[in-house]
Amino acid sequence: MDPRIGSDGAEGLLVRRLIEQGIRDPRVLAAFARVPRRFFVPEEYQPESEADRPLDIGHGQTISQPFIVAAMTEALKLEGRERVLEVGTGSGYQTAILCELLPLSTTVRTVEIVSELSWRAQRVLRELGYDNVEFRIGDGAKGWPEMAPYDAILVAAAPATVPPALLEQLAPGGRLVIPVGPTAENQELQLWWRDPETGALDRKVLMHVRFVPLTGGPTGLH
Repeated sequence: MDPRIGSDGAEGLLVRRLIEQGIRDPRVLAAFARVPRRFFVPEEYQPESEADRPLDIGHGQTISQPFIVAAMTEALKLEGRERVLEVGTGSGYQTAILCELLPLSTTVRTVEIVSELSWRAQRVLRELGYDNVEFRIGDGAKGWPEMAPYDAILVAAAPATVPPALLEQLAPGGRLVIPVGPTAENQELQLWWRDPETGALDRKVLMHVRFVPLTGGPTGLH
């Protein structure tokens, strides 16, 4: 699919809105121009697919608003050669954006605990030609340890605290973007990174957000 930045189509309008909201990475903007959100929402929400708000996808889950997807993706600072893990496949929209930022020779790994959502996302992504994805149905709080470490981990649902397993699977120099908070009214989007020389972890708060809770096992760090 060819980039359509600045076009009159829905994706062009979405990209212009993201620029107005402060998204600057041209590769991230190009990815949004190539991935129509309408393919990832239920039929009844098709007329609202380009609205900048979350939409229900069933099973108590949502497809995140485009700005949040863009901000989280931009915070990873992907250059195109990273090992990437996504926790919370959901609709597959964020997965497609990540795939657009990586070469076909690089695999995006994504974990979803709701099997029906995973199967639906697999079908949609394969129909759209995204073949560089591996799917797992299971507890995303545990990550995907067999394929660790990861240069970038993106979590699309909010645990009350950061799962230690995800931090353990972060490579030197790696970045983890994750919403954290006990309730939807009290969540922070956090960026964690591991120092490439010392291995020490540091973090900063990017913004306040509202995500559905991460369904999984016990967690650890705030």
